[in-house]
Amino acid sequence: MSTFPEYAKYDGLGLADLVRSRQVSALELVEEAIQRIETHNPQLNAVVNKLYDLGREAAKKPLPDGPFAGVPFLVKDLMATIAGVPTSNGNRLWRDIPAKVDSELVRRWKKAGLMILGKTNTPEFGLTPYTEPLTFGPAHNPWDLTRTTGGSSGGSGAAVAARIVPLASGGDGGGSIRIPSAACGIFGLKPTRGRTPTGPEIGEAWHGFAIEHVLTRSVRDSAAMLDATQGGDVGAPYFAPQPGGSYLPEVSARPRKLRIAFTGKPLLGKNVHADMLQGLQETVKLLTDLGHEVVEAGPQIDAEAFSLAFVTILAAELRADIEEAARAAGKKVSVSDFDPASFGLGMLGKALSAQEYAAASRYLQLSARQIGGFFEDYDILLTPTLSQPPVKIGSLQPSDSEKMLIRVIGSLDAGGILKAMGLIKPLAAQTFEFIPWTPVFNVTGQPAMSVPLCWNAEGLPVGMHFVGRFGDEATLFRLAGQLEEARPWANKIPPGF
Repeated sequence: MSTFPEYAKYDGLGLADLVRSRQVSALELVEEAIQRIETHNPQLNAVVNKLYDLGREAAKKPLPDGPFAGVPFLVKDLMATIAGVPTSNGNRLWRDIPAKVDSELVRRWKKAGLMILGKTNTPEFGLTPYTEPLTFGPAHNPWDLTRTTGGSSGGSGAAVAARIVPLASGGDGGGSIRIPSAACGIFGLKPTRGRTPTGPEIGEAWHGFAIEHVLTRSVRDSAAMLDATQGGDVGAPYFAPQPGGSYLPEVSARPRKLRIAFTGKPLLGKNVHADMLQGLQETVKLLTDLGHEVVEAGPQIDAEAFSLAFVTILAAELRADIEEAARAAGKKVSVSDFDPASFGLGMLGKALSAQEYAAASRYLQLSARQIGGFFEDYDILLTPTLSQPPVKIGSLQPSDSEKMLIRVIGSLDAGGILKAMGLIKPLAAQTFEFIPWTPVFNVTGQPAMSVPLCWNAEGLPVGMHFVGRFGDEATLFRLAGQLEEARPWANKIPPGF
């Protein structure tokens, strides 16, 4: 029996208000969320490590004076560490190794009053735009259990969409907050590079491409959480520009007339589904009706060169992840301890030269400067978030023959063979076909958000992607608040949840 039947009607700030006014206790909310995990997780496979005792203990103690005091929360099982709890990174070697300390962001989440109840499913090392790790199995989309949740924050996306929790954590290195937000019909903002902390055990993640924040039902929860967590920590490699004030009031502030560019042309892939273009046109009309100037335009990049450079950086990062996991487990690197997709890319990373890594880095830095010039003429860029609606689980995986090839070459430790076979370019092209826009803005470091404005005829979410100028989350929050008011999505709940 439900301990608080009205739970799903409230966002995080709404639940915190109820706790603050003593209409409900933190423990009641925790028990309600636990019951929802137990009820829905067998279908969704969103939560892979249950931390109920941790949440119950926190709910019984005096609550911190934070904006989310008493609110249930789930933490993505990647990057973020909780002292004494394993951070599996979706990998079998890490899944039983407890973290030594809370990461700085976890400390700030706790200070904000969140009750951590578990860790959510993620692909191995956060590599893929789908959440189907061999270690835990696939996460399932609550809108259609046969479909992907996206990745890499797919477990968090499914849990928020299914109303298990009002918000959950995510990290975004190529779209990994925005992709599952689009696939699951919720709101997801990637902050400006350096806006949230990565310490104490990470300097910059994925060459600075990756940053953590949250996936939410409401825009205001995202803004309030960024207020609670923004700002560098000790030893941070860089800092984002200081905001002019609190982000939360921006959500209810009316935006000025914005000059918004839009494009349905993929920056990296080749094909875009008609449902995404239909959603784009609907959003253009909505923005025009709201009084904004909307112009068809987009930045120009060399898709093949950009994709190749991005995958080169990722391959090197993945090899470092693989080596670190093996060291932590006290083992030699073995193909049997890793998923084929990540191990294959890691083998390429081992075969690449230092010069190739440096050249890729320089190319992406120059590309970011060129894209930054585009935003001198526009406040916002609008695109679809994904190239198509959420696809069937398994459809983005390497084929059986590709997996076998990786295992054979991996057993020989012969990544140079993969490189010699010329597999990097087709791998790069395949990687970005589903996500032709989001990774570009991990490279530039700009803030970007996926907004759940559209659904297709099959009842699947079609997210819209908005990119702001570097350091300017405030404008995105103002626009998101206006869109949320004009086309509310809070009452759109997957059938059966």
